[in-house]
Amino acid sequence: MNKKIVLTGGGTAGHVTPNIALIPFLKEAGYDIIYIGSYDGIEKKLIADYGIPYYGIATGKFRRYFDPKNFSDPFRVLKGYGEARRILKKEKPDVVFSKGGFVSVPVVNAAHSLHIPCILHESDMTPGLANKLCVKAARKICCNFPETVNMLPADKAILTGTPIRSELSEGSAAAGRAFCGFTDDKPVLMVIGGSLGAQSVNETVRYALPKLLKEFNVVHICGKEKMDNLKLSVPGYKQFEYVKTELKDLFAMADIVVSRAGANSICELLALHKPNVLIPLSAKNSRGDQILNARSFEQQGFSMVIDNDELDEDILISDIHEVFANRDRYKENMSKSSQHNAVQTIMGLIEEATETGR
Repeated sequence: MNKKIVLTGGGTAGHVTPNIALIPFLKEAGYDIIYIGSYDGIEKKLIADYGIPYYGIATGKFRRYFDPKNFSDPFRVLKGYGEARRILKKEKPDVVFSKGGFVSVPVVNAAHSLHIPCILHESDMTPGLANKLCVKAARKICCNFPETVNMLPADKAILTGTPIRSELSEGSAAAGRAFCGFTDDKPVLMVIGGSLGAQSVNETVRYALPKLLKEFNVVHICGKEKMDNLKLSVPGYKQFEYVKTELKDLFAMADIVVSRAGANSICELLALHKPNVLIPLSAKNSRGDQILNARSFEQQGFSMVIDNDELDEDILISDIHEVFANRDRYKENMSKSSQHNAVQTIMGLIEEATETGR
């Protein structure tokens, strides 16, 4: 009889891509894979490419602020719990792996009620609310940061890092240069701005371009509808709203990266040993998790951090130069990290839960 696993998580791409990174390894290990997400969340779109059975359930958001939906959403969560329980009873998985997000709460708790072992993954340094609501139901909780382990039950928390899509390490620097039209031998600065909350990064990079282009070619992934049409023909500067297939080649080409500090993004930089400058989303626009993520990476010697509220072109240029000058030290620090074997470690936990749960 084949082993069977339910993957869950959604709401943002960050709650889905680590699940996607596990899929080829789960298939190789002989697992039948099912995904449970929300009816129409981003997870449904992202999983569609992988030919995996997908079940949608009702879900609600747990808000820390007043909103009329706070009164109706608990009923949606209860509905989702019932739906998840029916799906799990029908499919009879051996184990559930949850990447978090609000859709995971009814799934994990329904699995726990059916005595199905659950493994959680927490990407950020401080556990998100959804995962906090699932701690009691978890067999193990995988963590990205050493600090997180101390915030969770000692018998459950384990430092694993984040599963990274294996194809990201298979890029070609030459293909990346050809894709961007870079023909000289200048080092490459890669900027990953994103579409939400990154306008300050995009604008500051563009202000700094005249100075940066003296030393670097710059490839800028700036986010949907964030292109600067006035700079489409600037030599040595290439913009993209979004890159999918060729992203691995851009990473292979990049000598240094400027990025926001989302957990999955910075773990990709760590796995690829890319010296970086992080500009975390400010606490005014988030729960502050990116700031904590970035400071942890800075303390571990992986990154240099710029406070978003202090960002200007002079600081940006100075920090880029400093990181680039010391790039070998940053690469060495990253190579010593214990968070590189995330897939193998997590697969071991899944196999153990499968065997002991049967």
